[in-house]
Amino acid sequence: MLTEELLDLVHTVVRQKAESQTLEVKAAHLDCPKRLYDTLSSFSNQDSGGVLLFGLDERQGFQVVGVYDLQDLQKKVTEQCGQMEPPVRAVFTIAEADGLPVCAAEIPAVDLSERPCYYKGAGRLKGSYIRVGDADLPMTDYELYSCEAFRKHLHDDERPIQRADLSTLHQDALQRYLLDRRVERPGFGRLDEAQQMEMLNITRDGVPTLAAVLNFGVYPQGYLPQLGITAVVVPGREIGETAQGDDARFLDNKRIEGTIAEMVEEALAFCKRNMKTRTIIDPQTGRRTDQTEYPVSALREAILNALIHRDYSIYTEGTPVQLDFFTDRLEIHSPGSLYGRTTVEQLGHSRPDLRNPALAVMAEILADAENRYSGIPTIRREMAAYGLPAPVFENRRGEFVVILFNGTGQTETPPPADLPAADGSLLAFCAAPRTRQEIADFLGIKTVSYAIRHYVAPLIEAGSLKMTLPDRPGSPRQKYYSA
Repeated sequence: MLTEELLDLVHTVVRQKAESQTLEVKAAHLDCPKRLYDTLSSFSNQDSGGVLLFGLDERQGFQVVGVYDLQDLQKKVTEQCGQMEPPVRAVFTIAEADGLPVCAAEIPAVDLSERPCYYKGAGRLKGSYIRVGDADLPMTDYELYSCEAFRKHLHDDERPIQRADLSTLHQDALQRYLLDRRVERPGFGRLDEAQQMEMLNITRDGVPTLAAVLNFGVYPQGYLPQLGITAVVVPGREIGETAQGDDARFLDNKRIEGTIAEMVEEALAFCKRNMKTRTIIDPQTGRRTDQTEYPVSALREAILNALIHRDYSIYTEGTPVQLDFFTDRLEIHSPGSLYGRTTVEQLGHSRPDLRNPALAVMAEILADAENRYSGIPTIRREMAAYGLPAPVFENRRGEFVVILFNGTGQTETPPPADLPAADGSLLAFCAAPRTRQEIADFLGIKTVSYAIRHYVAPLIEAGSLKMTLPDRPGSPRQKYYSA
């Protein structure tokens, strides 16, 4: 961080009077804060890292109060960083604001293969934290397990389901699947059937795996009751709303079970039953076309992704995929956050880490899942072809959510065409690097994410705008400048 950037950060905090996902403010005008471990851990455990800003007092409305001793502060912070596992290497920047010394300690992200970063004095279970908004919260058992699963290459779709046996699988489907593999790989056919099923992750030591049960099982939910889909239609925009003059919370409510392929088809049938359909007449040919509320191909990809890429660990096996129809949108909730190094910004643009490789390979044949990383681009393309808003992908704590809007209830109306972005002056404004907030203010748009998604992102894709930190697109210090 440059000195000028530190001063800009101080002025922003004084003006906004708030901390953030990547910023923690500490007074330090009397001494070094004694307990920084929680924040050191949480910043290290998120991809964007974070900044500890010393010299402002939250209790005094984020006024600049200065630092008691810059040299001693850096020494004591470094000592606390050394109490972390793995050790944290803070990068310090000092400056003078309003005639008082201030200091920033940039905390880099720990590589995913080394997470969680935790305070050695409390141990891994109690000393690991995650950042949520402006708070440092203890990591849950599931979040700790997720780090371990990625580090050790554990795949829960390959775990054996002890209560199941081969007689509970669809034998015709299983034999067809094995026959196809033998035809494709003649050498594979020379192995006996038990060896073939072990190599194909159908069994582990003769016991059917979770992937096999969900793809070939006669009734998978007999062993795994919650690994299905719950689908509801809500007469409003939020869960709990009821139709006028009616106490019914759901207009339709369905529990969907079966194999992956069966659940996809039944979920699509549920969607078709509850979607509005409009008729479009081509003015040139007079041809009539019926168009559903949401593109069916986009729905299919979203549902397939939710079933194939969800977390199947023991920590989430009690949570089904959830399909929620609202009057203005459709939400597909998949248990488990994004897996591995993949970020929301990278979805559809880079090859993601695969959480359930065995299940995905089986579903490629049995459920016509492409397994070519084309799902997200297909969803985006189909929504655009329908003239609908771009899909929203949210990586929440413990779940991944896909939101498709039908265009009837956008919370913010698109700005008129005569805004600066339309006549090219946004590029002129970005001749000097600009922050997200500065761009939103320039456009007169209240929602920063909306401004970035609808104005900045297309210009980046076109090569007209560039990022100052291209390797860290989600960085809070990200700025944009015209190419």
